[in-house]
Amino acid sequence: MAANPKILDQMRREPANVQFADVMKVCESYFGKPRQSGTSHAIFKMPWIGDPRINIQNDKGKTKAYQVRQVLLAIEKLEGMKHER
Repeated sequence: MAANPKILDQMRREPANVQFADVMKVCESYFGKPRQSGTSHAIFKMPWIGDPRINIQNDKGKTKAYQVRQVLLAIEKLEGMKHER
């Protein structure tokens, strides 16, 4: 799951200034193809129980900052699951 490290770095530094297309690339790299796309939203299914989805929204070419932070948390959780095995 090799997402572009530059994009991940920008997501961590400036979550309010990340292009939607870049977040889509990262999400597809970690979570696979979205189960819904084609509208202003893309929804990705997560491999754990609970609220098993990440929803990102295209807001004038950018992704909302709180959604970028949710993606980063999901990536951390996914990486943690891999290390537990």
